[in-house]
Amino acid sequence: MSAEIRSIGYIDRLVPSACFSDRNGVQSMVIGIDPRVDFACKLLLGSPDHPAITIHFLNAVLGGAPKIAQVQILNPIAGKRFDEDKLSILDILATDDHSRLIDIEIQTTLAAGLAERLTYYAASQLVEQLGEGESYRVLRPSIGICILDALLFRDSGSLHLDFQLRSKTGERLTDCLQIHLLQLPKYMPEADNDVPSDPIRQWMHFFRFAGTSTLEELHRTLPDPVFTEAIGVLEMIAKNPEERRFYESRLKMQRDEEARLVAAREQGVEQGEAIGRVRVLQSLAGVEESAVEQLRSKSLDELSAMEANLKQQLRDRG
Repeated sequence: MSAEIRSIGYIDRLVPSACFSDRNGVQSMVIGIDPRVDFACKLLLGSPDHPAITIHFLNAVLGGAPKIAQVQILNPIAGKRFDEDKLSILDILATDDHSRLIDIEIQTTLAAGLAERLTYYAASQLVEQLGEGESYRVLRPSIGICILDALLFRDSGSLHLDFQLRSKTGERLTDCLQIHLLQLPKYMPEADNDVPSDPIRQWMHFFRFAGTSTLEELHRTLPDPVFTEAIGVLEMIAKNPEERRFYESRLKMQRDEEARLVAAREQGVEQGEAIGRVRVLQSLAGVEESAVEQLRSKSLDELSAMEANLKQQLRDRG
């Protein structure tokens, strides 16, 4: 396995369905379906067939005030027929019995501009409610929820970040625009593998560990009936050939994107070091230093050629 795969922390997702035996020789099955893959997340939280799962998740994230009793999925995957083109975006759009508009997405990489994009989507969902001449009073809250398997706020100790329009002293202007961010890597299991202490921690445990835990472990750690239903959805994906095929397709796309981002980061570091060397050599050679932005537009081969040329100039001077 490459260093790139190890470095981005999804080695724990590469475990296929398998059986493990305890000390008494009793076998327990690992489902091998990771709910962090967007297709699996869509079937978990975005299916009209499983509203209880979506309702429990939303009440956990939004605090149950007001408590959600009903939810309508606005963009379900129709039946068992999956269209590759329509699976390119797997956000979950929903509305609850308080007429709030909710967008749920899962991200496994820290894409550039993620915070701005989340804000844009939530703001667009808010603006699109109003027709010409309608009163602002009819606006209902627009809520974005991002399950993030990466760290956007490394220095924060919070598992769940709740962004709303508030003053510095805490007064809330309105609840019309909300963004909730769940940073999965911040979650650590309870001591002695006890049941997580609150619903938000239970969901974070499920998303982090469902793909690699045995059924026995999952049922012991997450005894709430809603998680039994959620585990059943993962089992359904594992057993249904068509759903398994689309899951594997999305998993491959996810891995490829993660590897691409790692390569881009490594290239960025290498390019930055090359730019630094070129500017130092230009200074030593008495040549006007190139602007950093100008050097960033050059490839690594071009920077290497500049570096070699500057070194030759210094050698020629003796």
